[in-house]
Amino acid sequence: MRFARWLVVFAAALGCRAAAPAWDTSGNGMLNGTYYFREVIYGVGYNDGSLASADALYGSITFNGSGIYSITAYLLDAQNGLEGPGTVNGNYWIAASGYGFLSHPVISGAYIFGSVSQQGIFVGSATGAGYNDLFIAAPLASPSPTVASFKGSYSLAGLDLSGGSPLTNLGYLLQLNPDGAGNLGSPSVSIYEGQDGSQVFNQTLGKTSYIFSNGAAVVTFPKSSTAAIVGQEYLYFSPDGNFVFGGSPQAFDMLVGVRTGAGAPSFGGLYVQAGLSQDDSALASGYGLLDTYYGSLNATGGVAIEHQHVYDVLVNSTPYDETFSDSYSLSSGATYSTPSMRYVVAANGIRIGSGIGPYLGINVALPAATVQAQNGAVFLNPTGVVNAGSFAPFTAPWVPGELLTLYGSNLAVHPLTVASQVPFPTTLDGVQVLVNGVAAPIYYTTPGQISAIVPYASTTATVQIQVVNNNVSSNVVTNFSGLTAPGVLTQSQNGFGYGDVEHADGSLVTPGKPAQIGETVAVYLTGLGAVNPAIADGSAGPVSPLSQTTNTITAYLDSTSTSNSVQAAVGYAGLAPELAGLYQVNLTIPAGATAGDNYLELAGPDSDALVSLIAIAGSSGTSSASGIMRLAPASRGRRTISAPLSPSIMLPGLHFLNRDVNDHWSSIPSQGYLQSSWR
Repeated sequence: MRFARWLVVFAAALGCRAAAPAWDTSGNGMLNGTYYFREVIYGVGYNDGSLASADALYGSITFNGSGIYSITAYLLDAQNGLEGPGTVNGNYWIAASGYGFLSHPVISGAYIFGSVSQQGIFVGSATGAGYNDLFIAAPLASPSPTVASFKGSYSLAGLDLSGGSPLTNLGYLLQLNPDGAGNLGSPSVSIYEGQDGSQVFNQTLGKTSYIFSNGAAVVTFPKSSTAAIVGQEYLYFSPDGNFVFGGSPQAFDMLVGVRTGAGAPSFGGLYVQAGLSQDDSALASGYGLLDTYYGSLNATGGVAIEHQHVYDVLVNSTPYDETFSDSYSLSSGATYSTPSMRYVVAANGIRIGSGIGPYLGINVALPAATVQAQNGAVFLNPTGVVNAGSFAPFTAPWVPGELLTLYGSNLAVHPLTVASQVPFPTTLDGVQVLVNGVAAPIYYTTPGQISAIVPYASTTATVQIQVVNNNVSSNVVTNFSGLTAPGVLTQSQNGFGYGDVEHADGSLVTPGKPAQIGETVAVYLTGLGAVNPAIADGSAGPVSPLSQTTNTITAYLDSTSTSNSVQAAVGYAGLAPELAGLYQVNLTIPAGATAGDNYLELAGPDSDALVSLIAIAGSSGTSSASGIMRLAPASRGRRTISAPLSPSIMLPGLHFLNRDVNDHWSSIPSQGYLQSSWR
């Protein structure tokens, strides 16, 4: 890659966040009024992935629009049964982007992180503190939903961990057709059970009815010794009725659903998301993996770039950030599938997902909140500060040394100004970008877009960015920071497709000129964090000595056509010599790589990114590595269970809710749960 090519690149860890950080609260008004909510909380305590504890919290939550909430709710605990109703007060912090967090209502010192959607629905997860959880809250519509308003066709994705073991976990996709008169007929459901892997079971349930109480539906499935779902499920609705969620008052399940057939389905643009995932693909090896996450995604042209802040206690003691791309194509029935998930999309763009065995899980994605700029104001889009390589959406963390693209309006006076010197200046065309109050190096400015580098000293838990255009300040945008956020530059300059990867002769790796087995190639990217020796912000990478990353970076090649994934030896990870704002990773194509397109996966200590592609030749060839410096290989174990727990030892942090759980537990013997003898 040459510096001149950068002129066209226009649009182209944190551990558990245990203390309330400094945060923008200008979006607190997005949560205002009375909501229904449900949270499921799981404590994985054994090396096979079995649960040591489980809780379901559900009821109403009232936000005052200024950062204070009050909850009236029931708590179902696996050891102590049903308690409540009880009342709890707490606080919340929501930024202008809709991204923020709530103090946890029942776990002292914990916070639920997530985002508010266009309709005011909050989805999130604590992603840490020793447990996994999913929290959803939706405003109560006015007038309240009734029996008559619950009518049409609905698809609901469910995950139930009431069995306490990966073997008996159930994931399902349920079809409901309420008639507006209290009848659901005989619903159909397709089910995956952990121990049965990819085998799907289809059932037609018995005659099912529903009533409404205070704007919530109470659905009653008939008693049965063979049906998958029995007893009551409480359902809560979005203001427009197109999104529904809930669960049983007597079990530890979560349901998310959408109304279908109410209009032409649409999926595209910026979304917030959250979910639960139960990976049972390794049950033959003795364990299943539960993780929970929140994040965002940007869908356009059949490809979605997604960010998820993930916590899986068996594999990582702290959460990590995952960025990846996924393709989609809506059918006439508003559905599409990936190898691990079935998706259903509503007319208003809301998407729900149901896992395909052995990858059980649920996902909900809702159109993100938008903020309108004031006429003539210098405006920095709160959801428009992204990694300049991957274009990872707005919940992805910012890291020291990362090249960012900032979107907005009235950010500069002239159509285009490009830095003419290195180090990049901290004032360009009268424009400054302040990162935690420190002027950042700027690569270029336009009225709608700026490229700037996060100063290396930006190591606080949160980062605030503001643009100053000729002494006129923009709004402040806030986000969390991280150690690494790999983002490979792409040949399409939009985060999609083939990465900026070069052969030793400086030519690009393409399908017409693929990388050969045994060849060392150079990957150009941003977001690898701190380096040693340190350099001045905005300076070019030194040649002697080379400036290497202080964070260990590992690389994998993941075939797009098979499940094959192989680690590639990293010979160098650091700043690109003689280039400003850019990192370089040299990796050698291993013998086990699959021919054809592969995702180029790069992982740091707190991140994992697989967005861009690299083309691999079908057989080994001869390739000179001259011109690409190679240093000692780096090594970091990929996410694996390196030290399984003894079955008698729980993971830390599971003594929550003032409980002391020291043993396995089994399903509560009541009618409102997914039965272990359902088949």
